Amino acid sequence: MNFSELGLQPALLRRCESLGYKEPTPIQGQAIPVVLSGSDLIGCAETGTGKTAAFLLPIIQRITDTARPGTRVLILAPTRELASQIETNYRELNATKHNRCATLIGGASMSRQLTALRQQPAVVIATPGRLLDMLERRAINLSGIETFVLDEADRMLDMGFWPAIRQVLVKLPTKRQTLLFSATMSPAIEQLARTTMREPKLIEVNQRGRAPGTVAQTAYPVAAESKMALLLDLLEQERDNFERVLVFTRTRRGAERLSHILSAREHKANRIHADRTQREREAALRGFREGETRVLVATDIAARGIDVDSISHVINYDVPEQPEDYVHRIGRTGRAGKVGRAITLVTPVDELSMRAIERLTGQTVERVLLPNFGGVNHTFNSHSKPASASRRGVGVGRRSFRPRRASR
Repeated sequence: MNFSELGLQPALLRRCESLGYKEPTPIQGQAIPVVLSGSDLIGCAETGTGKTAAFLLPIIQRITDTARPGTRVLILAPTRELASQIETNYRELNATKHNRCATLIGGASMSRQLTALRQQPAVVIATPGRLLDMLERRAINLSGIETFVLDEADRMLDMGFWPAIRQVLVKLPTKRQTLLFSATMSPAIEQLARTTMREPKLIEVNQRGRAPGTVAQTAYPVAAESKMALLLDLLEQERDNFERVLVFTRTRRGAERLSHILSAREHKANRIHADRTQREREAALRGFREGETRVLVATDIAARGIDVDSISHVINYDVPEQPEDYVHRIGRTGRAGKVGRAITLVTPVDELSMRAIERLTGQTVERVLLPNFGGVNHTFNSHSKPASASRRGVGVGRRSFRPRRASR
């Protein structure tokens, strides 16, 4: 299949070609015709599968075909980084350069955003908190919205944004198209779909809870007090192989501490978490994307919107609390057809969480034992093995709700 078979107009096809889009990804091939038809849609797809273009391309075509003033499209995203990334993609794909876009996010200039809204943008991309601020100021009118997009809806619910989403919904016209994108089809997402959508079509491009097949996964049992030493050993013994590394911590304080220690050891490191300003977060992400920063330390929430194709390694310094977050994390590597590696540091108290991850993914993660760092086999399974002596550091229930599936 190619983009010309999806019903896109010549101007958008030329734009796709100029951006190097050779053939649609699975989510694009299935979602674009559905969005063009005006139907509601639930798309289950991870970040990095091309889902942003899957809804932006048909939205751009629809608002270009029937021009009218006012704000017509509202896209809601859970984090500033993701909202900014969607804006970047929109500006790249909008071949005509008509139909202005405004992005409303916290940490950025309120006065500039108010100015942008006064220009009647056709498309508004927003995080829930800043959008509510603008609604309270009566700076934005949502009565003309034709298409409402909830991107990474699962993460928005996890972050406690359901009350904010509900406040936004009452401002939207009843007659509209709703597009919901989520990495998982959880009961909470099913409930959200029931209350906000009309006979949505369901598209699932990945098996739920499955880790990407292009990512090699390894776990290192380690004593809690040796985690930092092991991380430094991995990074320092394998400098040439660890080209661009994304390290996950559970807390903002942990991300700060880790980043400062890595910088003190002369690693080109930075961090991204919710306590940093928008300018600091954008600068950290830009430095990582452009190769100025080798190691980016991130929390789960702040990592939404990190869209970098050349991440060689993801290191879970802290095992995530939710098994689903493990899949989100390691999906940041092994993208664009490249092979990536995911490394998880597992202390004795983390072993139960690691087993929950393996049950979710249906995959056994190989343990590599490093006795010098307190590596002990806590699983008593055959998939644990000692590291090579020549190398110190590295081994390598559904409910009754059933949306209609889109035809393939």
